[in-house]
Amino acid sequence: MLLTIDIGNTNITFGVFHDEALIMRWRMATDRAKMPDEYGMILSFLFDHNGINPSYISGVCVSSVVPQVTPKMEDAINYYIDKPFLAVNYKLKLGLKLKIDNPSEIGNDRIADAVAVKHLYGYPACLIDFGTATSFNIIDSHGDYIGGAIAAGIQTSAEALFLKTAQLPNINVQRPPHIIGKNTIHSMQSGLFFGYISLFEGMVIRYKKEIGENMKVIATGGLAAVFKKETIMIDQVDSWLTLKGLKIVWELNQ
Repeated sequence: MLLTIDIGNTNITFGVFHDEALIMRWRMATDRAKMPDEYGMILSFLFDHNGINPSYISGVCVSSVVPQVTPKMEDAINYYIDKPFLAVNYKLKLGLKLKIDNPSEIGNDRIADAVAVKHLYGYPACLIDFGTATSFNIIDSHGDYIGGAIAAGIQTSAEALFLKTAQLPNINVQRPPHIIGKNTIHSMQSGLFFGYISLFEGMVIRYKKEIGENMKVIATGGLAAVFKKETIMIDQVDSWLTLKGLKIVWELNQ
């Protein structure tokens, strides 16, 4: 079995693969203050509660965009699981080229996502990750990563509205009853929800003009499934794409 861990700015996602099947997954809030022992005890509890024997874990593959947490997680893995540990980075065998100015700058989660999209869905493709940031990642017709775009995530934008304005409330991001808001909350929800749909639809249209109309659009992240109901631009939603990419990276580097 392989343990995969995606350390994001908002959440840490754990997944356990048995052969090709993702048999278990968990998500917890990212806490930069937690110590290695705390992460180790959390993993021990999750394994025990779900009937997984840690001795069956053959290795651990991690992507992280939070440098403060990465070494703590590695210490926890080394002490509590004591299995080979692989941290994703641009120097590994990825099965694709990173055709960008500075490959060292790309987020490790974006690397894992790009690897997963190429191997699982083909190319050319655009991967949209609706996370703390909304990222667009492009795989060209040769199967190589050529860049993309990064925008503020929808929840990040909602929090900015609340923090930077005196009279706007902190709201839950969801589809409002109508696109024309009749009150402040519905107006904010309309601007955020439908505004984000217009944002990624516009980006996809521009990418297809450059990459080709046969470009597939794959979405992941918290609101991906909700957005897919509102647009024809998204071909496939894969909520666990990063974990699948980590598994592929692990296999490519054995």
